[in-house]
Amino acid sequence: MTHIRILILAAAMLLGFCPASAQKLTRSQYIERYADIAVREMQATGIPASITLAQGCLESGNGNSRLATQANNHFGIKCHGWKGKSIKHTDDAPDECFRSYATAEESFRDHSDFLRYRDRYAFLFDLEPTDYKGWAYGLQKAGYATAQTYAASLIRIIEESELYRYDQLDASALETLPPTPTEAEFSTVFKPLPGQKLYTVSLLHEIRTTNGVPYIIAGQGDTYAQLAREYNLFKSEILRFNDSKRNQPLQAGDIVYLAAKKKESARHLDKHVVEEGETMRGLAQRYAVKMKKLYQYNAMKPGTEPEPGAILNLRKPR
Repeated sequence: MTHIRILILAAAMLLGFCPASAQKLTRSQYIERYADIAVREMQATGIPASITLAQGCLESGNGNSRLATQANNHFGIKCHGWKGKSIKHTDDAPDECFRSYATAEESFRDHSDFLRYRDRYAFLFDLEPTDYKGWAYGLQKAGYATAQTYAASLIRIIEESELYRYDQLDASALETLPPTPTEAEFSTVFKPLPGQKLYTVSLLHEIRTTNGVPYIIAGQGDTYAQLAREYNLFKSEILRFNDSKRNQPLQAGDIVYLAAKKKESARHLDKHVVEEGETMRGLAQRYAVKMKKLYQYNAMKPGTEPEPGAILNLRKPR
């Protein structure tokens, strides 16, 4: 009888039907398994490894949740414009759509993208990478989870398991951390080359540059025709530079580029998580990227708009 049970158990294990108790991971086992991935993500994005691991522990039940075991979703990220595989799971409502990944590493990378390229979390990257408490309370403030004890839960996991050890990078590794999203998108005052006649000095507008492209901010009553004359451009040129139609009016505060936008965004601004109301043209203007390139990089039909929550490529996918 014992021999038969052993054979049945062996067959079940081969088919993937190992008893749940044998598959359960402890917290220390989960941390040991995924710590290297969390550290690599910290070096690539600036998100503290302690925060990534604590969120993984909390959101996936140390890797034992249905989403983690069946969909490799370790952070409870819902579909929100997701074009990949998905899984239905009851959370805040019955049968909600959650993202499904081929590997756990893909889940960790998507979690990093979800935080780094979403405006609501940008302020977190201005914190020191060792400030796990600031990150925990910041995530709760930004609405990552609805539980009012979310930050306290993350901090407790970090301190009980001493996850802050994984945030202690050596000096050379700290130097290679990417700039914060705020720094990467920073604009500077434009300095024309000696003898350059294209741009004239204006008391009404300051020329700045972002992604290497000079621009001004439109004032009340400005028009493309008037700005073209002011900066020695044809009206057709300034419209093309700004992906704008001939009869499209300018609004005070609009970005107006004075040269052609780039084919790709600045380094370390590889992607953008779309918020409600954002458009392809608006994002092309924000990141100084040609709108037609954004459509190409995201396999979208020209004229369509992105869904809120979708992750847009701002650079050609490698």
